[in-house]
Amino acid sequence: MVESNYDILGIVEGTTEKEIRDAFRRLALQFHSDRGGENEQFIKIKQAYDDLKIGKKYPDTDLEKIKNSRVYSDESEEDVRRKNQILGQELSKEMKNAEKWVTALNQSNSTATRLFGSKTLGEIELERKATGTLSIKGNFMAGSLTYDGPIIMQGSITSPSWTQEFKSNIHLTKGDFKFINPLENKYKIENGAKIIVDNGNVVVGNIYGRKYRVEDKEGRVGIFQIQEHRTSISAPNGKIIAEDIANTVSLDADSIMVLNVEQDSILSAREILFYGGKHILKSAKTGVYFLKKIQNDLKIRIIAK
Repeated sequence: MVESNYDILGIVEGTTEKEIRDAFRRLALQFHSDRGGENEQFIKIKQAYDDLKIGKKYPDTDLEKIKNSRVYSDESEEDVRRKNQILGQELSKEMKNAEKWVTALNQSNSTATRLFGSKTLGEIELERKATGTLSIKGNFMAGSLTYDGPIIMQGSITSPSWTQEFKSNIHLTKGDFKFINPLENKYKIENGAKIIVDNGNVVVGNIYGRKYRVEDKEGRVGIFQIQEHRTSISAPNGKIIAEDIANTVSLDADSIMVLNVEQDSILSAREILFYGGKHILKSAKTGVYFLKKIQNDLKIRIIAK
C-alpha cells in the first residue's frame, strides 16, 4: 500500500491546517539533523508537509521525481542509476508502442503522424508517408524499433550507458536508413547503439562508441575494469556511408565509404573506401586491405570479404 502524506506525518485525512502544521513541527523537532535526527527522514517529512499545504495527498512516484527534476548531481551514484533505469524503461515502452503503431500503419498502408515520449523523456515524432517511408524527427535514446521499410531521420541516436537492457536498436527488414543532411546537421550515432539494415544502404554522420574505466567494486586502489559500449552498424547487402568512425565501433557491409577511422574500430566489407586523409588499398596478390597511413596506434582492424 502506498504511504500517503498524512501517514508520513502521523495524522488522518481531514485534519485541519493547524493540526497538520503542529504535526510537522513536532516531527521536525524530532528528526531535524541539528537534533541528531536522520536528514533523509526530515526531508521526507518536510516534503509531505509542503504537499499537504497544496492539497497533494500522495508523494511523487520515482517517475514523477524524474519529470520534476533533470539534475541529479547532488544525489548518490546509486540514486542516479536507479532513476536512469526508470527513464530507460519508460523510453523503451514508448518505442515499443511506436513499433506497434507503425506496423499497423504498414499493414493498412495508411499515413499518419504521432508524437511519442514527453518533454521530460524526450519527444520523438514518427510519420509514415504514402511511399511507405518512416520519418523520424528527434533523438532516439533508448529501446528497439523494427520497421519493414525505409527510414529517414532528423536527429541523433544514442544508447543508455547505465544498462544493457534498454539499448537502442533499429532494425530495417527492407529499404535504406538515411540521416537528412547528416554532416550539415551534425547528427551522430553513439554509445553502443545498433542499426541493422537487412537489404538496403545506410547513410549517416559520425559514429562513436564508448570505452571507459570502471573502478573496482571492492574499492581496491589501482584496480579497474574496461567497460565498452561498441556502436555497430550492419548492412550486409548494401553500403555504409559515414563520416568519422571513432572509439569502439564495428561496421559490416558489402561496401563501406568513410572519412576517417580511429581508435579500436572494426570494418568488414568487400570494398572499403576512404575519402579523407587516410586511404585504403588492396593487395592484388593477397586480396587483403590495409591502411596506407596509420597515425599512432589506432588499433584499427580491416576485414576483407
